[in-house]
Amino acid sequence: MTLGPVVSEGGTRFSVWSPDATQLWLCLFDAAGRENRLPMLRDSDGCWHLEVAGAGVGTRYGLRADGPYDPASGLWFDPDKLLIDPYAQAIDRPFRYDPALAAPRGQGCDTAALMPRGIVTATLPPVEAAPPCFYPGGLIYEVQVRGFTMLHPDVPEAQRGTIAALAHPSVIAHLKRLHVSAIELMPINAWIDERHLGPLGLSNAWGYNPVNYFALDPRLAPGGLAELRTTVAALHDAGIGVILDMVYNHDGESDALGPTLSLRGLDARSYFRHEPDGRLINDTGTGNSIACNHVVVRRLILDSLRHFVTQAGVDGFRFDLGPALGRMADGFDPAAPLLQEMRADPVLADRIMIAEPWDIGPGGYQLGRFGDGWLEWNDRYRDDMRRFWRGGAGTIGALATRLTGSSDIFGAGVSRSVNFLAAHDGFTLADLTAFEQRHNHANGEDNRDGHGENFSWNGGVEGASDDVAVLAGRQRDVMALLSTLFCSRGAIMLTAGDEFGRSQQGNNNAYAQDNAISWIDWEGRDRALEAHSFALAALRAEAPELRDIAMLKDGDVDWLDEAGQPMRIGQWEEPGRRRLSLRYRESGLTLCVNGDGAPCLFHLPDGDVLEVAARSIGIRRPER
Repeated sequence: MTLGPVVSEGGTRFSVWSPDATQLWLCLFDAAGRENRLPMLRDSDGCWHLEVAGAGVGTRYGLRADGPYDPASGLWFDPDKLLIDPYAQAIDRPFRYDPALAAPRGQGCDTAALMPRGIVTATLPPVEAAPPCFYPGGLIYEVQVRGFTMLHPDVPEAQRGTIAALAHPSVIAHLKRLHVSAIELMPINAWIDERHLGPLGLSNAWGYNPVNYFALDPRLAPGGLAELRTTVAALHDAGIGVILDMVYNHDGESDALGPTLSLRGLDARSYFRHEPDGRLINDTGTGNSIACNHVVVRRLILDSLRHFVTQAGVDGFRFDLGPALGRMADGFDPAAPLLQEMRADPVLADRIMIAEPWDIGPGGYQLGRFGDGWLEWNDRYRDDMRRFWRGGAGTIGALATRLTGSSDIFGAGVSRSVNFLAAHDGFTLADLTAFEQRHNHANGEDNRDGHGENFSWNGGVEGASDDVAVLAGRQRDVMALLSTLFCSRGAIMLTAGDEFGRSQQGNNNAYAQDNAISWIDWEGRDRALEAHSFALAALRAEAPELRDIAMLKDGDVDWLDEAGQPMRIGQWEEPGRRRLSLRYRESGLTLCVNGDGAPCLFHLPDGDVLEVAARSIGIRRPER
């Protein structure tokens, strides 16, 4: 049975799964907002159905469910709560948090006036099937849709902050100069603010608090699914893929004090994981954990993924807190039913799949364990590279391993690493060199939120500085970090704006800063740093040895010290060693890493000498 609304010539059939409910009502709303409650009928499988003649595309609707109310046992039925259909493909306005959404049953808090309505939509003709517009060793460009173009001078003001803005010619031109292989959109599904943000005058800027896995947030996609589809097509025409960041590990209904919006009010015991005593499991730090391997939840996840492939043409997905997808009763299992079904699904099997391979649940760190067909965010790469360029604990051996695909994590075959130095959560690349400590006071949590250990350094005076030498030193360090990233073997990820020095003023957890702190300042970008990034991108585009995901074999490269001599075993882990050359034998491409505070002359195998400035990478590419 197909769940959700299905439009036919005579009307629409609505189907909802809620096996423990004693009654479900379909609530239809007219143009004046008046509600008409229609009782639904239950079948033997726990699905409720109703066919409504004359209810066509554009119909506004919601659900109400009655049944036992015992939150301690995972039962939250409350007919005063208007619910969003989990399969609604559009909503008429964004979610707004209100305490009444979390009021206990019996307090007379009808939430119809507070809730968006689902919209019955027409199914678009399927996007023509095509291989993903992405190559495994490409550049992934992480984009927070709203903040990316809110200050972009070329994008029309009415379009700024939307998915449509990503198709603007100026945006596409920038992406092409960076040789972006795919943009990764931070969550675009409809979300709700966390309840503590409103009293602080803040709102969620990132979207990692979803309520629905089909509907797009109207703030980002006022044109709905058609807007996403048109933007994906425009990016494909430019040779750029689109990856969606999906949050299946939790939903915005949070903990026992959270709002009842959708899944909680229909069947919390099936949709969420619970302790034996009935308490919600919280492996995400957000209040609840979706039961991803329950048969009905697996269906919901797979249906929503297929929806974005067939209806919008997206090339793949990145999964927030990925271990949730494979978590069973006894821990993470790379052969969990959901993961197997995703690999076997004919619509999804060739899509790009990227795991954030950690969460805070038991056995939550799973880097390297997702297996064939998966790329994985590599925080070992991030931390080892930061340690090296900060100085101190980082070794040249760790740098070499990360530069060449992290064979110690992914084995001897191919690298599944997504190499990155900064992402949406954490310091920006520029702030990494300007702030030794986080500065998250604007978040209203007394600077307790966000990562505490960032392997960052202040490059002189903390934060802003008028000292020319300090600023030049920070720019040099960012250039070195960017050079390291672009010269790393396998897939790389760059967060939008890091290529030209974006700053969040030391805030390393700007999820609640929908303002100039997180909006990208296009007018104030560092043009020299941007030019450096463009040059690195052009080099990488012409160097297949850097985009190759195969692990190196004996004889592929030479590892040399600054004198041009092969590195000896004892040199690799020398704490004070900060210099190294990597030469690809077949092409002659040579990378000379100088992590010391003084310039260095590197002697090359061809007898030439390359001078590399302090804390920099020199690159020699022979003519081809």
